Amino acid sequence: MKQQSKTIQKKAFIGILCSVILIFLDQFTKYLAVQHLKDQMPVVLWKNVLELSYLENRGAAFGIFQGKRVIFLIITIIILLFLAYCFWRIPYTRKYATLRGVLVLIAAGAVGNFIDRMYNGYVVDFFYFKVINFPIFNVADIYVTCSAIFLAVLLIFCYKEEDLNQLLKSLKGK
Repeated sequence: MKQQSKTIQKKAFIGILCSVILIFLDQFTKYLAVQHLKDQMPVVLWKNVLELSYLENRGAAFGIFQGKRVIFLIITIIILLFLAYCFWRIPYTRKYATLRGVLVLIAAGAVGNFIDRMYNGYVVDFFYFKVINFPIFNVADIYVTCSAIFLAVLLIFCYKEEDLNQLLKSLKGK
């Protein structure tokens, strides 16, 4: 039992360490965006396809809910608490390791943008897919979007019904 507890602590530590590294990468890219893109013309990486263009987003995805900072902070805290609960309750088996990784990515993205909202009152965005006129986004947004897609793939194609039932039992504390 003691060995199992050490294994769980090790896996939790790795998850937290990965989150910290991902958050650092997000914050570092935003720092670079502020230093090199703010008040500058967009940097064209691929003509008519991809640009680096500085934007201060005071809303959520696609710029919705502009200026609702307090609401975002409360929602982010609730989401992070839910993710932490799920992370600790998911069985510490190889079968669910990928799912735990998805939670780490979502949390890192949420924290990355949370930091911006707390300290700046806005999120720094800088990737712009001009070819499809996609809203400008950042590295934390990539974490959340890719992990949400990966979560859907896991739930639809990788986990069987009994896996999902076991997962739900774990989340309910049974």
